Amino acid sequence: MLLLELLHLQAAAVSLSRCRAQKDNVLQPRGEVTADEGHSVTLDCLYNTTSSDYYLFWYKQEGNKSPKFILSRFTFGEGKTEDEEKYSSTLDSSLRSVPLKIQKLELSDSAVYYCALQTSEWIHQQLHHQLGEGVPHKQ
Repeated sequence: MLLLELLHLQAAAVSLSRCRAQKDNVLQPRGEVTADEGHSVTLDCLYNTTSSDYYLFWYKQEGNKSPKFILSRFTFGEGKTEDEEKYSSTLDSSLRSVPLKIQKLELSDSAVYYCALQTSEWIHQQLHHQLGEGVPHKQ
C-alpha cells in the first residue's frame, strides 16, 4: 500500500489586506489517502476567493525537503505542469475545485501535497511594493 498524506492548508491565499485574507482560502478535505502502486488517485482541493483573476498551485513535499512545484492552473490560460504523464488537474471555477490526479503511483509518490491559491491583486501589490511604488519614501 502506498500512503499519500495531505496537509489541510487553510488560508494559503496570502494577502496584504486583512479582510481579503479571510475570504481567500483553500481547503483540502481529506487528510490522508492510501492507494496501491500502479493505480491512480485524486486529491481534492476546494477554494474560495472574491477575486476574478487567480492562480492555483499544487506542490509536493517529501520528508524535510522544500516543497516542489507540480502544476499551476489559472482562471485565464492553461497553466504549467511539470510532468504531464504523472500529474493532471482541471480548474473548475463553478465548483471552486482544482483536484490533483496522480497516475501510475510509485512508492516515491508518498509525500505531503499542498494546494495553494494566489490572487492577481496580491501579486500586483507585491510588484508595487518591490518596485517602491505606493511605498512612502523617507524625506
